[in-house]
Amino acid sequence: MPRLIVINSAGEEMVIEGQAGRSLMELMRDNGVDDLPALCGGACACATCHVWVDPAFTNRLPQMSGQENDMLECVEERRESSRLSCQLRMNDELDGIRVTVAPA
Repeated sequence: MPRLIVINSAGEEMVIEGQAGRSLMELMRDNGVDDLPALCGGACACATCHVWVDPAFTNRLPQMSGQENDMLECVEERRESSRLSCQLRMNDELDGIRVTVAPA
């Protein structure tokens, strides 16, 4: 199973065993990452699942959609590595991906 490494707002690291096909947001929500509100439940409508992706993995991610980009325009701490975790699906190529939960 591919692994997802999450750094929460307290700087604590958590390793999550991920199932291919599930979104990073679902994996974090279902494994107790409490500081990721994900209010819209994965509909790409709120940007509350904003994460910063380790730059080593950005070239392995799908291209950002216009809708995701529009949602990220609303966040204060957008970075080059910002993505919405609801829009990223776990797969074997992402094994070991490291994301940091962005401040709400």
